[in-house]
Amino acid sequence: MAKDTFFKKKATINASGKLIDLSSPKVMGIINLTPDSFFSGSRTPDVAEAVQQAGKMLDEGAAFLDLGAYSSRPGAEDISVAEETDRLLPAVEAIAAAFPDAVISIDTFRSKVAEAAINMGAHIINDISGGQLDEDMFAIVARLQVPYILMHMKGNPKTMQQLANYDDVFAEVYDYFTEKYHQLKNLGVHDVIIDPGFGFAKKAGHSYALMKRLQDLNQLQLPILVGISRKKMIYGLLDTTAESALNGTTALNTIALTKHANILRVHEVKEAVEVVKVWEMCR
Repeated sequence: MAKDTFFKKKATINASGKLIDLSSPKVMGIINLTPDSFFSGSRTPDVAEAVQQAGKMLDEGAAFLDLGAYSSRPGAEDISVAEETDRLLPAVEAIAAAFPDAVISIDTFRSKVAEAAINMGAHIINDISGGQLDEDMFAIVARLQVPYILMHMKGNPKTMQQLANYDDVFAEVYDYFTEKYHQLKNLGVHDVIIDPGFGFAKKAGHSYALMKRLQDLNQLQLPILVGISRKKMIYGLLDTTAESALNGTTALNTIALTKHANILRVHEVKEAVEVVKVWEMCR
């Protein structure tokens, strides 16, 4: 890769008129509105609790809040669109009202849920399926003209681990992003962020192989989001639990920054913001 490739990457995104500079890494705080997310410490199904968590994350330096109401942990049970929106929309409305300057991302693969949340005051769509689980998603993103986080996954949360087979995981992920971005660009989508999907239809070895070559995704000239917070690729390696994987998360987030990650998606904002500050001072 040419040394100047990194500097050709798209450096800003437009979130409902708010220009966000990603040349300096940003932190995205996770707010799970589900009762069954893999990390119990992130569950905030109560709206008041979600608002309180949002305030805490913003005070600690989060640039984005990522709200999800559908558990995407391996083997998670499916829920209806109605149940997902019933969980999600009251929290979106409450957080947008309490923190009007907050940039809210919606973690959903359903276009109807995404559209309803954007109309309620959210700004970004974070789709784990890259449009593969809802054929209307790309068209909705193009019509709404919102930033779109394009993640790599095969199958769905219930089946993805059975599909973790690759001849060359990096090549497959790279080709996937190339194809999907071409589709989005042709539809007129301006702001696309790519997420390799660590742990989604990937064994630990696949995830570490992707991390090892993360900097090579810079050739796509798109911002990169890394979401490895407390995942099995960390706690499995360290023979511990998700609840005890903060130190490993911090270590791997630091490595991701050295490989030009632009957004760290995390459960603990304070620690990730500190990592960014220390890394930038060294840079």
